[in-house]
Amino acid sequence: MKIPKKIQTKIQDRKQNNILRTLPSIAERIDFSSNDYLGFAASETIFDKTHQLLIDRNLKQNGATGSRLISGNYELYQEVEAQLCAFHNGEAALLYNSGYDANIGFFSSVPQRGDIIYYDEFIHASIRDGIGMSNAKSYKFKHNDLTDLQTKIQKIQQSKTDDQEIYVVTESVFSMDGDSPNLPELINFCTQNNIYLIIDEAHALGVFGDHGQGLLQELKLENEVFARIYTFGKALGCHGAVIIGSEDLKNYLINFSRSLIYTTGLSPHAIATIKVAYDELATTNAIQQLQENIQIFQQATIDLNFIEGNAAIHCCIYSGNLSVKNTAKKLQEQGFAVKAIVSPTVPKGKERLRFCLHAYNTKEEIMKVIEALKKVQS
Repeated sequence: MKIPKKIQTKIQDRKQNNILRTLPSIAERIDFSSNDYLGFAASETIFDKTHQLLIDRNLKQNGATGSRLISGNYELYQEVEAQLCAFHNGEAALLYNSGYDANIGFFSSVPQRGDIIYYDEFIHASIRDGIGMSNAKSYKFKHNDLTDLQTKIQKIQQSKTDDQEIYVVTESVFSMDGDSPNLPELINFCTQNNIYLIIDEAHALGVFGDHGQGLLQELKLENEVFARIYTFGKALGCHGAVIIGSEDLKNYLINFSRSLIYTTGLSPHAIATIKVAYDELATTNAIQQLQENIQIFQQATIDLNFIEGNAAIHCCIYSGNLSVKNTAKKLQEQGFAVKAIVSPTVPKGKERLRFCLHAYNTKEEIMKVIEALKKVQS
């Protein structure tokens, strides 16, 4: 069956510009590309404990049976929300089916008509999509540039009415750069100006903090922001997300967040896996091992063109889609799973090789991939 000509043209344009996305087959290579920072996705311990928990609770069902507002709000949901609330030192927690659902659910419903949203220019696509569904006005500011944000907000405040609210959203660790904003300065500015600040901690969970609580808690700033969003598809190795905020915010989202209201809840197995993964964070040695690997990688790449950052993501800038793809292919041929990030995912001229570090990467593997990169560049 034919597809519309406009769609056909878009596909052809991507093919001609060498940026057509395809679903890759997963080859057996040394992992420097996945978000499974702690190895939880493949943990037999978590798998077995999850299975046993379901048996012990007699939760022998495959699905939630409906949305949480109809029949899907079983007891384990509420238990895990209380667990996450305590772990993240928050007032209330609300689980979502994914980080994407959490972000579109929050930003499409919380900022109101007439309100203003400022977002980092490199913010995740799910947040952009949520903002696009909002009735609020939105403006981007330069990446991690507090001065640019301050300038933009100061201009708008001159004409701002009393019933207009200002929201600022950023990430504690950016997925395509691995860098972080100056959170203490950003929080101080937002507090002084009565601005509602939202932080996405997707790539900080499991990486920062004594037990992987995230960067905000490592800095003891978790209660200085309006809302925090944690997703479980990275270091937690499972699926879902949680929004941490006030009890009033939780009640509002239950009533107005469409991606929560109009979808079937997570299965008991999914919720049980979240619980067990969080239990594992409290005792695992993987966080310390990950931090050691990050330091090894940083020291060994100090003379290369990497974006500065202390997280598990490290990016080496290559200009041009073809150039970065060819380099990634050469590393893959040597047995390393390293991905090329091309435009339009990142700005043109800022294409990069993205290295994701894990607790299970050995020092030998890290040094070998860096040596291979240096040889390819020479």
